[in-house]
Amino acid sequence: MSQNRLLILDDDAMIGQTIRAIAESAGLEARFTSSHTEFFAELESWQPTHIALDLIMPEMDGVQVLGQLAKRGCTSSIIVTSGVGHRVLDAAGRSASEHGLRIAGVLSKPFSPSALRSMLGTPGPAKAPAKPTRAASPSSEITADELAKAIDESQLFVAYQPKIVCDGGALAGFEALVRWTHPERGFIPPDRFIPLAESTGLIDPLTDFVLERSLAWFCSNFLAGGHAHDAHPATLSVNISAKTLADHDFVDRALQNCQKFGLAPSRLIFELTETSAMEDPVASLDLLTRLRMKGFQLSIDDFGTGFSSMLQLARLPFSEIKVDKSFVMNAASSQESRVVIKSIVDLGRSMGLRSTAEGVEDAGSLEYLRHVGCDLAQGYHIGRPMEGDAALAWCQARG
Repeated sequence: MSQNRLLILDDDAMIGQTIRAIAESAGLEARFTSSHTEFFAELESWQPTHIALDLIMPEMDGVQVLGQLAKRGCTSSIIVTSGVGHRVLDAAGRSASEHGLRIAGVLSKPFSPSALRSMLGTPGPAKAPAKPTRAASPSSEITADELAKAIDESQLFVAYQPKIVCDGGALAGFEALVRWTHPERGFIPPDRFIPLAESTGLIDPLTDFVLERSLAWFCSNFLAGGHAHDAHPATLSVNISAKTLADHDFVDRALQNCQKFGLAPSRLIFELTETSAMEDPVASLDLLTRLRMKGFQLSIDDFGTGFSSMLQLARLPFSEIKVDKSFVMNAASSQESRVVIKSIVDLGRSMGLRSTAEGVEDAGSLEYLRHVGCDLAQGYHIGRPMEGDAALAWCQARG
């Protein structure tokens, strides 16, 4: 019996039988149904490795089926098919991916047997195995006292994700990302403790912790280690919160840290999202202008995902524009995402801004970024966020 099994849901019997015949010729077992009730019964009893799903169904449409598959924790490799326009088809594929489903691809009807066979032979990318660590219980609330203790006792640590030059692959720098491993709760993701820091007045101590730790690591390895003489020396990026924009002393502390470690401010990039800059437009304009006057670089993160991107780009003194990963991750499958990426890169170039793309997960996306003239890239295809020693080993492995 074949280890690969394809379950087909399509309201057109002729198309369903055709898909089954192509799959069987490729060595898969295949079953076809036009009933969503029968489909879910087969899903449980037969446990297919692959699913071919038509979007347009009379009783329960394909998007609803995808939602149910996500709720059931389906791990099958899914091919989405339909005769709808490619924009709708691509959007359905993105929706499924964002639900955590494994998408082998989208097929617009009519499709060629070779296109279908290619997707059947290439299951969707498996999720990377999680780092063996205990997850924090979502039911138990983290307290401000616990976070303050974590900062004081160095339960927090900094991970570094590398950035490279798209054209040639040279190291461009690192983004510093804070992480927390609680001695009893285990790993606590940033989206749980950073909002707590912002709401309890701990965001400034947290930012100072990340800044001091990352500068100490970066400067000990990239000032005296043979990189300072490069024509384009590596940079360090640190994220700052909207709350930090109201901290009038932040600029002075940032300068003091640079002086302490002997780093030119131009090699330190502060990243913030456009929504952060919108919380208090006047305060953000004041502080960001001061940072630029002192020589620091500024990056507008997640560009293109908000309603005021263009306004923020025009009114604030950014030096870098960062293409949001939601576009980059879909570059291989979505023409619209590729158009958006190129537009953002072209916009940045016209304004004299460096462009960085995050979320690069395959070689094809990196090649497209190089083709359109994007300056820098980061993502799992290049390197995951790593602790300091691992990041240095990554550099050494690249030569």
